[in-house]
Amino acid sequence: MEYQFNFNIEKGIESLLYILDLLEKTVQPTIHSVSKVLYFADKEHLEKYGRFICGDSYYAMKHGPVPSQIYNLLKLVRGDLSPSFQPSAEISEQVLQAFKIVDKHDIKKLRQPNTDFLSDSDMECLNHSVTKYGGLSFTKLTELSHDRAWESADENDLIDVEDIIKTFDNSIEILEHLQNPHP
Repeated sequence: MEYQFNFNIEKGIESLLYILDLLEKTVQPTIHSVSKVLYFADKEHLEKYGRFICGDSYYAMKHGPVPSQIYNLLKLVRGDLSPSFQPSAEISEQVLQAFKIVDKHDIKKLRQPNTDFLSDSDMECLNHSVTKYGGLSFTKLTELSHDRAWESADENDLIDVEDIIKTFDNSIEILEHLQNPHP
């Protein structure tokens, strides 16, 4: 069975800003590090609360899972927007006023995150992920994110949410919840 969540672009922007706000206190955030921190936060949130934080989808890229829509937003800021991703002028303006890319990979926030878009559980998992993974090297983040879910997909293909769930100790309960979220 295929599970998809609906991507919330405003929540995606605020999640990214929240991660940047926490990371930049100790390290220079990069597209890679932010992608991995979000992946681990999303995995934790899915396991505990039955959903991804902003509803993004992950692709199995060479250096680990990449959040598809967040990556599109970052490419927009970097100036190499994918032809398949054409956000409205309003969304483009929101993104360009939120953060910038320096030297093709480093991310700088241009404003503070609006945490009204994030639930307590979202911030809990983002905080935990930044604390646990935020200071790790490119190599270590890549290695840790090359988990069974990443291995289940071909390179550059979508990682099925069910394959992510199969990495959890409570996978049966999560799958049942997603099949019938309102019993």
